[in-house]
Amino acid sequence: MKSFEVNFDGLVGPTHNYGGLSFGNVASQSNSQQASNPKEAALQGLEKMKALMDMGFVQGVLAPQERPDVSALRRLGFSGSDAHVIQQAAKEAMPLLVASCSASSMWVANAATVSPSADTQDGRVHFTAANLNCKFHRSIEHPTTSRVLSAMFADQQHFAHHAALPAVAQFGDEGAANHTRFCRDYGEAGVEFFVFGRSAFDSRYPAPQQYPARQTLEASQAVARLHGLSEAGVVFAQQNPAVIDQGVFHNDVIAVGNGELLFHHQDAFLNTDQMLAELHAKLRARGGNFQSICVPRDQVAVEDAVRSYLFNSQLLSRADGSMLLIVPEECRANPRVWQYLQGLTAAGGPIREIKVFDLKQSMQNGGGPACLRLRVALKETELAAVNPGVIMTPALYDTLTQWVNTHYRDALRESDLADPQLLLECRTALDELTQILKLGAVYPFQIN
Repeated sequence: MKSFEVNFDGLVGPTHNYGGLSFGNVASQSNSQQASNPKEAALQGLEKMKALMDMGFVQGVLAPQERPDVSALRRLGFSGSDAHVIQQAAKEAMPLLVASCSASSMWVANAATVSPSADTQDGRVHFTAANLNCKFHRSIEHPTTSRVLSAMFADQQHFAHHAALPAVAQFGDEGAANHTRFCRDYGEAGVEFFVFGRSAFDSRYPAPQQYPARQTLEASQAVARLHGLSEAGVVFAQQNPAVIDQGVFHNDVIAVGNGELLFHHQDAFLNTDQMLAELHAKLRARGGNFQSICVPRDQVAVEDAVRSYLFNSQLLSRADGSMLLIVPEECRANPRVWQYLQGLTAAGGPIREIKVFDLKQSMQNGGGPACLRLRVALKETELAAVNPGVIMTPALYDTLTQWVNTHYRDALRESDLADPQLLLECRTALDELTQILKLGAVYPFQIN
């Protein structure tokens, strides 16, 4: 039976703004308070989706969230009509309004962790929505994320959905940004690679000193249990605390994997040799041949990797067995990174081609190509069971482009977030979007 890795990209929401909300994310903080362009951001994301579709990859869409999140503001003590809640928050607590307007759900690598049916005990594809407990503006996402994923993957014969882990620091879970799967074929049993930044209960694991480690070992272990993964098919590895303190807030900022290949920086992990040996042994036991490409620090410094988002790239398998690396324009703009990439493709290894995309609007807020997509490995029968409305086609691309051009602003500043009209614009757009994507009622304003 044929199997696929489907990339479901997050559609950038109408309130895309540079709030500088993500402590530990260098790009997010350095571009705080600049004017954003939500329309351009959404169109850039759609162009990437279309390009991958045109290259023959199965491509999907994951809807944005309702923002501002008025219900979150009400839980914080603001009251009255929706308009009054927004105006009161703007007057008394502007940072809370900014947080409630964040379009961060666009980075769907953080939406959930996904385990394919070939790995799970019950033979279904399992989804666990990430609690994103480290940041308030992201911690409010998972209820809607769960509803959207359930509307996309509704067939209970093929798909199982789990609620987010307890919303406490000990179980901080950032989703697929800290999860990679290695396999010989997407439809065969593989090895799931969980990367954590700290342990909540075991002091033997070191922790970063400057920035928070957002993923805990205990959260990763809980997700593996929920998904019914066997010990033979799981590897847990710790991020290097020193690189977290340099702005590597997720593993996908310093490493990316696909198929049988891990592409990573020399300083990405602790106990690297031991971890690589475990991956090799466990994948070999499942019929695979694990490979790794280590980028030396003397060729690409961690600082260059963070600023260019070299590793926050998409590693995609071509039909001929070679791999394609999708990188942001910032990689070409960095001389050291670009020189390394030219040498990489010339070396005749598994990565044979580099494609560059302009994702400046997302990049300035701290998210590159890998942040914008949630990978779901599906067998042919499972793909047929996915809501067809969320699978990209030329017609859907045209419809969504027209939808963005109709509903999105081309400039958004912090002061604009206080305009109650923005909420009405967002709700009007999302109500239409749920019909386009055939999602049904998934947003709070549609349910309440």
